Amino acid sequence: MGTSIFIARIFGLCYLILGIGFLFNRKAFQRVMDDFCKNAAIVFYGGLFALVIGLVIVLTHNRWVAQWAVMITIIGWAALIKGIWLVVFPDTVIRFMSVYQKNESLLSFQAFVALALGVVFTFLGFFV
Repeated sequence: MGTSIFIARIFGLCYLILGIGFLFNRKAFQRVMDDFCKNAAIVFYGGLFALVIGLVIVLTHNRWVAQWAVMITIIGWAALIKGIWLVVFPDTVIRFMSVYQKNESLLSFQAFVALALGVVFTFLGFFV
């Protein structure tokens, strides 16, 4: 379970920081998302980053078990799929992001999900 704990610690701290950042800097995050979909190089590198992270997790932690560690596997597969999507279909990002940016509640929802995942993974990584 050492790999699961290590990844949970990384995810926990990252999600905590991102969730807090989303809540306190909503306008800055909206500008980042606006810039992201306007720059093809950033879309490509974002996809490449997600692809690498997804592959690393899937290749080292592909555990389909009835335990909390399956959350890491699911996130790894989601990152892999997102990376493939961004690299193979970069033009669809603009349409997706325009819908995302028009809905203020999605940003709040994303912030709370990130914060909740941060709390859960931090607890599992450091205290279990």
